[in-house]
Amino acid sequence: FYFPYMRKLWGLAPEDLAPTLARRRVSGSSLPKLMRKIFSQLPGLKSPTTGKFYYPRKGFGMICNRLGETASAAGAEIQLGARVEKIDIKDNRVTGVSVRRGDVLEHHETDAVWSTLPLTTLITAAGDAVPAAVRDAAASIRYRGMILVYIVLDTDQYTEYDAHYFPELEVPISRLSEPKNYSAASEPRGRTVLCAELPSDPGDQYWGMGDSELGEALYGWLRDCGLPNSAKIERAFTRRLAHAYPVYDRDYQRHFDVMDEWLTGIDGLLTFGRQGLFAHDNTHHALAMAYGAVDSLRADGQFDAARWAAHRKEFETHVVED
Repeated sequence: FYFPYMRKLWGLAPEDLAPTLARRRVSGSSLPKLMRKIFSQLPGLKSPTTGKFYYPRKGFGMICNRLGETASAAGAEIQLGARVEKIDIKDNRVTGVSVRRGDVLEHHETDAVWSTLPLTTLITAAGDAVPAAVRDAAASIRYRGMILVYIVLDTDQYTEYDAHYFPELEVPISRLSEPKNYSAASEPRGRTVLCAELPSDPGDQYWGMGDSELGEALYGWLRDCGLPNSAKIERAFTRRLAHAYPVYDRDYQRHFDVMDEWLTGIDGLLTFGRQGLFAHDNTHHALAMAYGAVDSLRADGQFDAARWAAHRKEFETHVVED
């Protein structure tokens, strides 16, 4: 299962991947841990909270919306549709940031930038302030892209399962989920949505395909696997993520260390999150990083680097939960 699945997901042969990937993504990474995981699922030994996920009634987006509403109520200004063009750095200190909104380029003077941008994007935004060795390191790491292919079907339920995994290389998608099955909710009646995860990078054959074409291709792949194919596709649409997963090849760590050392030395600049720390994690891990960053900000507005370093050590213990 794992070898072809990893080859599909990362676009690399398993032997070209770093061992760190297994430690960060496999919770049963040793025999004792694996045995504890197995026994924790047995009747009578299973905790009442083990393996429970609570899904918002209207989907995961409700979590993001509520966080945004709470931030706005506290005085934050959220600018959507804004693209960071440049981060100004002088004498190893942040001095400003330029943001493009449509045709308008806005410049803001600031002494602090907290970024969850992909590392490669952040390094590019820092411009001429970046040493050549750091630029070379950024050019040597990569992220794996992902196309989320959604199809709306005119049926109450596609299957009874919330997720299907596809290790076969002959099937381009890696996972299929049916969000309606995540909870006991039955709405909307007479309709369900499937979400397929298609590992793909900008410029490859799938990235250039249209939404309807991808939707029809997806339905064909499912049919070839023996899954239902009788419901009508009402609509197909996609979301394309160029930086879905950090790729842990055998050399990624030394390149990351070069970038991390330089970024850590820039006063006022903080990078965190999955893309910002090149980390494999879940949403609750990403939120833990945000809480750690806030915890490191002292009441006088100064950033406690030692406290943040301690949080970084804790982040390194995170293991992806599926």
